[in-house]
Amino acid sequence: MAPQKTVRKELPEIPVVDDKTIDFDTIESLFFAYRDFISDPDAILSKIGFGRAHHRVVYFVSRSPGMTVADLLAILQITKQSLARVLKELIDSGYIRQMAGPADRRQRRLYPTLAGRELALALSEPQSRRIARALEGLSPDQRDGVRRFLKGMRSSQPVAAKDGED
Repeated sequence: MAPQKTVRKELPEIPVVDDKTIDFDTIESLFFAYRDFISDPDAILSKIGFGRAHHRVVYFVSRSPGMTVADLLAILQITKQSLARVLKELIDSGYIRQMAGPADRRQRRLYPTLAGRELALALSEPQSRRIARALEGLSPDQRDGVRRFLKGMRSSQPVAAKDGED
């Protein structure tokens, strides 16, 4: 038998980065904050056999009842295929209702059921408590600064290197 050739995967070119320019403290704070922020909803969801994708769908549909599937896809930035399984499970379990649009019957509009709304609130309540605790003692200007920071972090575009950096 002939020896098998080993196929080496070609690795992408990785830029050289000066680690002194990286804000590791903030990166780690964000990792740990997200881990803890999502832990309470994760515990609730695991009891009913759901995960974070279900959480995101129930949350946004509850925040904007009547949103279209296309709107939800744009918010979540996922494919139809990724959404289809999660949405089917939520509909079949009685948390989300799907209805044809009034003007265009092909358009699918999403609504939370009472159970879906209650689930969304149960998942958001511990997160809201966590946020309130973290903002406790901050002035209104400091709270606005936190919100500006979080808004500044929201971007679907990759952050380019500064001029002169590669």
